[in-house]
Amino acid sequence: MSETFDVVIIGGGPGGYNCATRCGQLGLKVALIEKRDKLGGTCLNVGCIPSKALLHASELYETAGKDFAGLGIEVTGLKLNLENMLKQKADAVTGLTNGVAYIMKKNKVTVFNGHGRIDGPGRVVVNDKVLEAKNIVIATGSEPTPLPGVDIDEDRVVSSTGALSLKAVPKRMIVIGAGIIGLELGSVWRRLGAEVTVVEYLDRILPGADGEVAKQAQRIFAKQGIDFKLGMKVTGVEKLKSKLKLSMQPAAGGDSETLDTDIVLLSIGRRPYTEGLGLETVGVTPDRRGVIANEHYQTSAPGVWVLGDVTTGPMLAHKAEDEGVACAELIAGKAGHVNYDIIPGVVYTKPEIAWVGKTEEELKAAGIAYKTGKFPFSANSRAKTNHETDGFVKILADAATDQVLGAHLIGVGVGEIVAEICVAMEFGASSEDIARTCHAHPTLTEAVRQAAMAVEGWTMQM
Repeated sequence: MSETFDVVIIGGGPGGYNCATRCGQLGLKVALIEKRDKLGGTCLNVGCIPSKALLHASELYETAGKDFAGLGIEVTGLKLNLENMLKQKADAVTGLTNGVAYIMKKNKVTVFNGHGRIDGPGRVVVNDKVLEAKNIVIATGSEPTPLPGVDIDEDRVVSSTGALSLKAVPKRMIVIGAGIIGLELGSVWRRLGAEVTVVEYLDRILPGADGEVAKQAQRIFAKQGIDFKLGMKVTGVEKLKSKLKLSMQPAAGGDSETLDTDIVLLSIGRRPYTEGLGLETVGVTPDRRGVIANEHYQTSAPGVWVLGDVTTGPMLAHKAEDEGVACAELIAGKAGHVNYDIIPGVVYTKPEIAWVGKTEEELKAAGIAYKTGKFPFSANSRAKTNHETDGFVKILADAATDQVLGAHLIGVGVGEIVAEICVAMEFGASSEDIARTCHAHPTLTEAVRQAAMAVEGWTMQM
């Protein structure tokens, strides 16, 4: 028995459910297949959303214990209730996944829970049911990248999924990988009382971020209590009865050393998820970057589209969302488009780190002449009154045209602030355009204006 649709989407994460929503809005008959019991993919279930719930709660816990007294607020009997903290995380996830299910119903999307597999051109099988469609969209996302010698059991050696649900605060935690996920989850458990060490193969944290921002971030995190072992290659984790023993050696060569710990979090990145998709039945062969597509999300197989983490580009939920909408519009014969030069990145630590556009390193490598404007939060009125003065805003502009080419921020709340710069860049703004736009006082966003003023050397606050 089969059922016919205009579009069948495999994967119910941000890319898949946004694609399904837009298809429904455009009048297409669409089916969405999700292997989990709930929609939302990694992001809503075991990624973006639960991690932010724990980041927020742990930040409040640490602030109450360390900073309230200085603000004239006396707290007695402060106590961590980890069970309730994990419950509020789960409640947030449930609320949002239920919301996605409602949106699917509202837009007349037929949802199938099960493993979707392509079975030749125009055919997808799920739960022994055949779905026929002119268009098949692959939106299956990604999974944690494994590391030889480190066997994840989601108990003592965990991926990001296990790190979101530890039953107790460990005394010691080693994080393998100094990228976004490792720093965020390492921050959570440090705030709750763990001794956290981050081991990174490279000689810096946050590869891909602006170098100046990464250096500032490392200094701040070290001051907060995170220990860093950079330029170190992890060679294995031995599971002993009372502890774990992590072995590592310098990436450049040298004697090995060991560290004892209670929990190891492996977070060296993610890889596209393509297992069991039946890609071979339509002549598509993925590589290490996933399923390759052209600039319109089309694979080499007619009628087979791909988007999100499972294809090239940054593995970000908002990138997948934009691609889902654009892909749906292209399927419907409209002009879907994503501006890949203006996709922001955010690290939700405290302080937050955010960026959009080119880094200084990228501009130098490309031989592009540029101007720089920078403004510290230590000179921002709102940051000073909030006692949150770490970090700065840096704006990069073309030396000849003054068009904003990139921005790099570190400070409390910059994950929200960066959106202003994204909008400016989308409309081709110059640094002077931002500098001459009135900002409310006192606000943290004034630091963006002052950084823009600094590009031409007329900063007003110092």
